[in-house]
Amino acid sequence: MARKTGNMKVFYDPEFLTKLKNVDVRIRHRVKDRMLIFSKNHHDPQLNNHSLKREYQGYRSINITADFRALYKEVDIGDEKVAYFVLLGTHTELYKP
Repeated sequence: MARKTGNMKVFYDPEFLTKLKNVDVRIRHRVKDRMLIFSKNHHDPQLNNHSLKREYQGYRSINITADFRALYKEVDIGDEKVAYFVLLGTHTELYKP
């Protein structure tokens, strides 16, 4: 599934969409709100957009709530930048030791 956001298309991995369908409705609403912010300015301070290290090297994370994160990878396709969201989960789920 893709959605055009300014000059960056957004794609969602099936695993991301499955997780989104199974989280609390409040989290789903918050994801929608955060994606609207992302579509206007993917580096808006509210998102705390930052690059990741170790096993997620090459990926970026945005805050959905104080505990929930959405992980994506920026990919260039031709002259277009694409954000491919791959994972959604709590900080503990995503970064467990």
